[in-house]
Amino acid sequence: MDAVKKWRLLRIVFTWFFLFLLWFLFSARVNGYAVVTGCIASLCIAVLSFDVFIEEYEAGRRAIIPRLFPALVYAIQVVLAMYVSSFQVFRAVFSLHLNPRVVHFRTRLRADLARVVLAHSITFTPSTITLELDEDHYIVHWLFATTRHSVLAGEEVKGSLEKGIRRIWS
Repeated sequence: MDAVKKWRLLRIVFTWFFLFLLWFLFSARVNGYAVVTGCIASLCIAVLSFDVFIEEYEAGRRAIIPRLFPALVYAIQVVLAMYVSSFQVFRAVFSLHLNPRVVHFRTRLRADLARVVLAHSITFTPSTITLELDEDHYIVHWLFATTRHSVLAGEEVKGSLEKGIRRIWS
């Protein structure tokens, strides 16, 4: 089997798995008939829609397969960042030391999935909201802006999150 067919099959399998998982979560049925029906329906939809779900250039770079241990470490890192940022926001609300700004910066991440995960991680942490993601360019509302310089703002906003994501999909 050549590489193109392997990647096509892999994309179908990932799409099927995701659709079946969603079906299972929303239906919450575990009897045999329901599971088989959901499995077959998910497979049919995956065969018809895998090109839309995972683009060919993404699958070719293996950008959809995360490394497990770095992903677990990253999940802990995001939770800690959320707590630290929550306490900063709490303190700032009472002291009124806010400097809201909209900042622009770029990322070095190549995979679309990695970029989206970074955008969501930025938004999950209080005091930052990702307003727009266009290719590798982010527009973020930042509550505690210390600079308008795009490189410095990017390093402060995305900080170690980008490095953690790079370990997952490198």
